[in-house]
Amino acid sequence: MRVLIADDNKLVRRGIAGILSGEKDYEVCGEASDSIETFNKAGELTPDLILLDVSMPGTNGLNTAQILRQHFPALKILIISQHDPDQLLPRSLEAGAQGCIDKARLATALLPTLRNL
Repeated sequence: MRVLIADDNKLVRRGIAGILSGEKDYEVCGEASDSIETFNKAGELTPDLILLDVSMPGTNGLNTAQILRQHFPALKILIISQHDPDQLLPRSLEAGAQGCIDKARLATALLPTLRNL
């Protein structure tokens, strides 16, 4: 699965890339640091999945997810956030994402979550 990592924090992007690097089923095809770059790279790189930060410069992640869903209906989107995922989940699903995950739990929960998408 080709993955685009969209987060304004380079350390978060590097950390996610590190988690995925040891997995044969996932290939990081690119990174983006804001909503416009995310949209452009989604069109250029044709990822299967975008890990999308909810709080990025420009349009927030939920609005970005809605736009991505309109243009790339087959694309899977997983919202990543430092906010409580239980409160964010209904809004994430409404925006067209398949789910959301707490950034604090990425190291332990990212791979199991991806396998269940």
